[in-house]
Amino acid sequence: MKVFIDSNIPMYVAGQEHPNRASALRFLAQVQTGELDACTSTEVLQEILYRYSAIGRRDLAGQVYDLFVGVCPVVLPITLADTDQALALLREIPQISARDAVHAAVMRNHSVECVATFDQDFDRVPGIRRLDLR
Repeated sequence: MKVFIDSNIPMYVAGQEHPNRASALRFLAQVQTGELDACTSTEVLQEILYRYSAIGRRDLAGQVYDLFVGVCPVVLPITLADTDQALALLREIPQISARDAVHAAVMRNHSVECVATFDQDFDRVPGIRRLDLR
């Protein structure tokens, strides 16, 4: 089973103490050892860079980016087919954000059914199952 990793997983690992931090750390350790088959996308990497740049922590942007790319074995590109699918999801699911729609579209277009995230909005997307990281 391949699992798509959302940006909040590496960001919780890199962040301050939080109830989700230990779960995110355990999950990424399983990815690093090869126990889990994982992927992410260039959009997730962009989110990491954007967030840390926006809060004035470009140093941390680079650290989290490098750590995550080193752990996650597959980084999928974003294509026109993905943005077309994201648009369809935005029309189908009014509550979904554009970023989550892009992630879900990439997952659908690559036949990835599971997502590692703490974002409950993915529960609204048919055909996608959010992993219980607790």
